[in-house]
Amino acid sequence: MQFGAWGPPLCKALQNVLHEDRLFPAEPGIRTIARALYGRTRALPIVSPHGHCDPAALAGNTALGDPAAELVTRDHYVLRLLYSQGVPLETLGVQPLDGSPAERDGRQVWRAFMRHYHLFRGTPSRLWLEHTLGEVLGVQTALRPETADDVYDEVCSKLAQPEYWPRALFDRFRIEFLATTDGALDQLEQHARISRSGWQGRVVPTFRPDDVVDPDRADFRSNVAALGRLTGMDTSSWHGYLDALRARRAFFITMGATASDHGHPSPCTADLSPPDAESLFARVHDGERHPGDAELFRAQMLVEMAAMSLDDGLVLQLHAGAWRDHNPTVAARFGRDKGADIPRPVHYVDALKPLLDRFGNEPGLTVVIYTLDETTYSRELAPLAGHYPALRIGPPWWFYDSPEGMRRFYRLVAETAGFANTVGFNDDARSLLSVPARHDVARRLNAGYLAGLVAEHRLEEEDAFAIAEDLAYTLARQAFRVTS
Repeated sequence: MQFGAWGPPLCKALQNVLHEDRLFPAEPGIRTIARALYGRTRALPIVSPHGHCDPAALAGNTALGDPAAELVTRDHYVLRLLYSQGVPLETLGVQPLDGSPAERDGRQVWRAFMRHYHLFRGTPSRLWLEHTLGEVLGVQTALRPETADDVYDEVCSKLAQPEYWPRALFDRFRIEFLATTDGALDQLEQHARISRSGWQGRVVPTFRPDDVVDPDRADFRSNVAALGRLTGMDTSSWHGYLDALRARRAFFITMGATASDHGHPSPCTADLSPPDAESLFARVHDGERHPGDAELFRAQMLVEMAAMSLDDGLVLQLHAGAWRDHNPTVAARFGRDKGADIPRPVHYVDALKPLLDRFGNEPGLTVVIYTLDETTYSRELAPLAGHYPALRIGPPWWFYDSPEGMRRFYRLVAETAGFANTVGFNDDARSLLSVPARHDVARRLNAGYLAGLVAEHRLEEEDAFAIAEDLAYTLARQAFRVTS
């Protein structure tokens, strides 16, 4: 049997070594162009305007701790795939809400992960993990069940060393800007600690008000009351409620925030008359809502938030198209956000029209749309963003933050909206350790796509280099108003 240039498959499996040409096109001529484009962007600083890293790690700046908790238990990509193959979430360190036993030994969680690591063949999770272990942590041992303890011990040893503590990694990764995602009621104590420390790393919050604008949440009314106590305003009234939200946005801005983020089930927007909006708020606040009121209220609040953004300058991000916590059994046992979220179809042309009718022509407003319904890219989002000054298309998100997802994104969007109406790349990372891996995958995919356009003489090489830098760095800085 002939194996060609790669040698026997088992030889390659002996080391966790990433191929330098990974993700580049297979055709040699296009690959050569891709290498050059990637070479221009690989060392650019990282701008991370949307993610879910815990600011406490950077505030405290101590060892990250258990690698299983960091890379397995907190990663919903990992949890969902393993759960689909019958691996109990308790085995992966996820604690049931009722206090039932779950694995607390990180070594045992890591062993369980490695026993099932073959399930991640061909997935972006595997690309990210192997980059994190190999490139960030210097682990060269192959990832297999029989090496689980060796890898676990090596990672634990590395993470204990000061050069692998969060701030050292932040600087080593050349992170220029990192935004976290924070609820409206968060007092941002960890961000304040970072600010007081004198450390120069730029870590800012993002205003995520889902907890106080979604009437379908069981804690909506108590959260609105807490919002009132926090701001000293009467949130039982419509005008007091809006004033309280403005106050919280202003507080986030003093802490460095440049954006808000809204995780709504759909992108519906509404622009009710002031009396109708006030009446709607009274119904959802008092628990006397009519069918459809929750969706209508969220829709109205997107327009209200757009109005506030026009006043205070926060970029408005909308993440829509997910049926969150689709599995009620998992949600009841373990709580929210445990990998049971499913994409579903949405429609943007009709849904966004009330917002765009009022604000779409405002050059001072930026609304970034992320979707889990890829069918809308070429039919709806690219034409909309290709016309309205206020609208930008967010990068492939969640299920489509992947090699094939990125390729589809550019094929469906770039011809109609152009590259300039996108916002570059967001890593959406949960762990600081995985941030460079995600940006590296994106930069390689961008290089490959642009190289194909150059090879087809649809793009000059000079333009391709400029666009590669835009996608890796410049567009994110511009869209999210990152100043030096």
